Amino acid sequence: MDKIVIHGRKVVGGYAEGEALVAHENFSGFGGLDRDTGTIIDERHHLHGKSISGKILVMNGAKGSSSFSTFLHQIRLNNVGPLAIMFKVTTSKMIMGALVSHVPVLTDFDIDPLSVVEDGDWVKVDADNGVVEVTKKEANKEV
Repeated sequence: MDKIVIHGRKVVGGYAEGEALVAHENFSGFGGLDRDTGTIIDERHHLHGKSISGKILVMNGAKGSSSFSTFLHQIRLNNVGPLAIMFKVTTSKMIMGALVSHVPVLTDFDIDPLSVVEDGDWVKVDADNGVVEVTKKEANKEV
């Protein structure tokens, strides 16, 4: 199967496509994310040293306090934010982060995106219509 279609609920509308970065573990804004580079700086996180900048960020949810939304706002202002966000667990900090990020955001999926999307997959996010199309990275190499 080269392409997977996932349906979700729009939080913030819009369209974006790009390479996926999948955070299976939640991370915090404060102490977890560098606001100047969009890099995950939490040394205990499996994505330590990777940047969410210019990626389709697929994540479970946020960790910590409301600082997560503050950091999403800061990385947007610094032009190092993600292209879109897909999150599984809806919390007030994730909704607030979605609103301040100004990128397409989806949640409440019919298929768990963490179970099918992998780092490097090409992801098209049509938040207005609640549709995500995932092209597996193996299929990307053949094109």
